[in-house]
Amino acid sequence: MSGPLIVLVGPMGVGKSTVGELLAGRLGTTYRDTDADIVATVGKSIPEIFFDEGEEHFRALERQAVQDALAHHTGVLALGGGAILDGSTRALLADHRVVYLSMGVDEAVKRVGLNTARPLLAINPRRQWRELMEARSLLYEEVAGATVATDERTPEEVAQAILDTTDLPERTGQAVPPGQENTRMSEQGTTRIQIAGTAGTDPYEVLVSRQLLGELPGLIGDRAKRVAVLHPEALAETGEAVREDLASQGYEAIAIQLPNAEEAKTVEVAAYCWKALGQTGFTRTDVIVGVGGGATTDVAGFVAASWLRGVRWIAVPTTVLAMVDAAVGGKTGINTAEGKNLVGAFHPPAGVLCDLAALDSLPVNDYVSGMAEIIKAGFIADPVILDLVEADPQGARTPAGPHTAELIERSIRVKAEVVSSDLKESGLREILNYGHTLAHAIEKNERYKWRHGAAVSVGMVFAAELGRLAGRLDDATADRHRAVLESVGLPLTYRGDQWPKLLENMKVDKKSRGDLLRFIVLDGIGKPTVLEGPDPAVLLAAYGEVSA
Repeated sequence: MSGPLIVLVGPMGVGKSTVGELLAGRLGTTYRDTDADIVATVGKSIPEIFFDEGEEHFRALERQAVQDALAHHTGVLALGGGAILDGSTRALLADHRVVYLSMGVDEAVKRVGLNTARPLLAINPRRQWRELMEARSLLYEEVAGATVATDERTPEEVAQAILDTTDLPERTGQAVPPGQENTRMSEQGTTRIQIAGTAGTDPYEVLVSRQLLGELPGLIGDRAKRVAVLHPEALAETGEAVREDLASQGYEAIAIQLPNAEEAKTVEVAAYCWKALGQTGFTRTDVIVGVGGGATTDVAGFVAASWLRGVRWIAVPTTVLAMVDAAVGGKTGINTAEGKNLVGAFHPPAGVLCDLAALDSLPVNDYVSGMAEIIKAGFIADPVILDLVEADPQGARTPAGPHTAELIERSIRVKAEVVSSDLKESGLREILNYGHTLAHAIEKNERYKWRHGAAVSVGMVFAAELGRLAGRLDDATADRHRAVLESVGLPLTYRGDQWPKLLENMKVDKKSRGDLLRFIVLDGIGKPTVLEGPDPAVLLAAYGEVSA
């Protein structure tokens, strides 16, 4: 039997993407989603296609996407919820191994709330959900050789149930390593890390390799007429080269130069970008491309989120910090006099291109600064990162090091897993702020002249000491923070006389609730948790451990 190893069908929100990625990992193969194919081809989200073109047009696109995937994909394939409505699609599926993932309405309420941006559930979603399922359940059962109920099951349990009900053997020799199920490798050696769509947002991929700019037109799509390339002054030549390349491919491309680093993250710079977009006639089908470090991608994403209430954007991060943190996850924003990133929006990109060649010319201090976010990912989720850094600290300080690609990919996977589960920082995503509460206070105190990674390094040492003093973290792990961070050249201390100012700055941190200070601390490596309202004396004692 040619084509996919297995095809997953089922209603929206049932978890086909998450389960599909897990299955691909267990089977040692790749994962594909026809909804993601449609978004990449058309260059706009599925809700936008429904709104602008109508359901009939979307179904035609879906029919073609399914036909192409069934003919050419050889791994795990997931179809959109309504794909089986088409008779020709059902006929094609007769020759394939199909599993129907079922879900009751109560489970649907828990998973998607039936109140997100689902184009077929706009009015009275509970009733419409039942009507949809009445119309579709028989069709799902018709095309499927097996049905697996997902109610009250974790994605891992669903994946195991699928393996139990099919004759597909696990390929342990070829399987994707644990924790990397959202990753696949293309024929060209490009690592593709998938970020799941949540709360009405579309899935997208983070690509990690070299010479990736050729992927840009495919992400932009053919519906876009205009492209705005936002870049910092320091990358004027690169920004112009990207603009010229896009112009040669038929786009009306403009370049918008931003100030360097955190000076770009102001409302005045955002207003300058809005003016340029307005004068260019930028529409909702046009695309913004952010080429630069974390500040540039933050501004590019925020401008994209706010222009016409949201246009598509693509991140092309050029620093370690931007690749592993700022460009992934959809958090965009600018700074104000009152604090960092207090004005912003959650607006995921359409794709992220992490071209490792950009790191070759990065100044060593900027490269080392980005290592703070990588080390953070090691402490909160992936201890292999810490092992790799400790094995070769000098190698970790340079893009020529033996583990550069793996360190970056592992860090991105940590963030990918978190943001795929919690886009808007309502729960799990807070763990990504480990060390950031004090770090942001330091950055504000230094008027954003300190590198972000340097501040995060001090912030993590502070958080480790806070966890230790609160009885949450063992001495060895707290001490390991200092050893790992210092080994790559990151700072461990800050001025002791600044505590009163820092304390005031932390009170307006985004994680605070009213007057209650909240910190992410560790119960152990890979075990982040929230510490609320710690005793002021404990806070002061922890800061004493990082005071210079």
